[in-house]
Amino acid sequence: MSAASTETSASLPSAGSRVFFQGAPGVGCVGSVGSGPITGVDPVQKKQGKVTVKYDRKELRKRLILEEWIIEQLSDLYDCEEEEMPEVEIDIDDLLEINSDDERASKLQESLIDCYKPTEDFVRELLGRIRGMTKLSAPTKKSL
Repeated sequence: MSAASTETSASLPSAGSRVFFQGAPGVGCVGSVGSGPITGVDPVQKKQGKVTVKYDRKELRKRLILEEWIIEQLSDLYDCEEEEMPEVEIDIDDLLEINSDDERASKLQESLIDCYKPTEDFVRELLGRIRGMTKLSAPTKKSL
């Protein structure tokens, strides 16, 4: 184990609820260019913060996978790369607020009106994939 990794692992908190941000030795944001390493205690180098936001990582992961799939499918439907794709807005949370699959399908068809390829398979597959998903809410603050 190198000296740098030993130093890093020794300064990590053990299963505590605090996170420490530590800059590399001799590196800081204060001082002028060419002034050399900063000596003494630099408040920029050691900052302490608390992690207070709790995300539902599993739901975020599902959402990310779904969004990547949607982009891939739209690229196939529009026969182009993501950068060249026309602006198509598919809001998963909006779809989840709609109770009926028929209404969801209708909303999706409206978004895909400019697509010259058949979109029924894409719409059916997307509706199947969002079934059982929940609407993402804002991150909740974790009580300490």
